[in-house]
Amino acid sequence: MKPALAKTVDDNTLEDLGRATLQIVHDLKNQLNGLKLYATFLRKRVEREDRSPEERETLVKLIAGLDRAARDMTALVRYSQPVELHRQPRTDLRNLIAAAVKKATERPGANASLVCEIESVPLYGEFDPLVLSGALQSLTEESVDSVSSREATEISLHAHREGGQAVVEWRGVKPGGRNHSLRASASYGTVYTAQAARIIEAHDGRFECDATTIRAWLPLSE
Repeated sequence: MKPALAKTVDDNTLEDLGRATLQIVHDLKNQLNGLKLYATFLRKRVEREDRSPEERETLVKLIAGLDRAARDMTALVRYSQPVELHRQPRTDLRNLIAAAVKKATERPGANASLVCEIESVPLYGEFDPLVLSGALQSLTEESVDSVSSREATEISLHAHREGGQAVVEWRGVKPGGRNHSLRASASYGTVYTAQAARIIEAHDGRFECDATTIRAWLPLSE
């Protein structure tokens, strides 16, 4: 007679598993960085020796893949840690959105164009500029990358005041639609989106996804 499988895992086991997983992630990230150094060395050597375009393209793709994997590892590490904020008064949300959009859309290989409609009046709040800008960039990247370059889909970002809060919307997206290996939850899609949601909620805001739109509400100070 076979023993019955345990249906539940106690909290201590889950904590141990989490710590072990985090250590593995750290080790994998270090290994990926070492592999990137070797790949970069090979790329420079191939360029000096004027090798075939196919070899150069292969190394470029290899390095890009290693970069992406390292970013994923970093995202997992950040997701495992508490969100710490250093708020600054009278931070204009419009500037954070503009910076995030610029970084997200100027990346090599960005799939779709982005149309922005941001309210012309200041959207001041007590925000952590660095942390919140990173969250907005992640959401913009996820929105742009959620559609294939072959799809005739226009992504748009809208930001406006609604009472005492700002509403930021990414429309025309497919949350979790990108073929991504890291999925944090059914509602948030990838771990990048989930971390961005945590940051918005840490700013006393709200976050939600539906079939075509990502929305964030952030409190304004004036």
